[in-house]
Amino acid sequence: MEDKFKSALNMSVIPVVTIDHENHATPLAEALIKGGLPCAEITFRTAAAIRVIKALSGRGDLIVGAGTVLNTEQARQAIQSGASFVISPCLNPKVVSYCLDAGIPAVPGVSTPTEIGMAVDLGLSILKFFPAEALGGIKTLGAISAPFEQVQFIPTGGIGPGNMVAYLQHPKVIACAGSWLVKSKLIIEEKFDEITRLTREALLLVEKAQQR
Repeated sequence: MEDKFKSALNMSVIPVVTIDHENHATPLAEALIKGGLPCAEITFRTAAAIRVIKALSGRGDLIVGAGTVLNTEQARQAIQSGASFVISPCLNPKVVSYCLDAGIPAVPGVSTPTEIGMAVDLGLSILKFFPAEALGGIKTLGAISAPFEQVQFIPTGGIGPGNMVAYLQHPKVIACAGSWLVKSKLIIEEKFDEITRLTREALLLVEKAQQR
């Protein structure tokens, strides 16, 4: 599972997906793959999340993680459904320990030096900076991360085409995550070609960030 998570991070951008209906799972996967970004974080914000994670992870051509995981029961369900990594909006030591014991990467959300320190004590070196823009963006990330040389971050919250390049160029950022690539409205209206277009656009921005 660690290798799959590393592969997702190497893509530099992780689509955050909230999906209401399992029947949209296959066309969503195909849209992301067609766009060149075979990974997705499926959030535990709908009743369909577990079924979608199971359906997508069973394909074998998409790296699937679980997002908005708030407790150990959700972590258990996500892992049993095939999630390759677990992302949370907050730092819950029980969730982190459960995932690590199961051999699954855990990425909790942090917003203060205290939370970063607690996460480091739990053995983590990759964390979610959330909600990134609302907390002050790159300036705040640089300030709170400075004492923690070994830690890298996945900024989430308010990330989009207008600021992703700047985030990716920050030395502490390993990848960005966001919902702008796969907005729920696009899924509901079955505008999967638009998702493919946005995915390709994001990867061009990744290339731009790497060239500077």
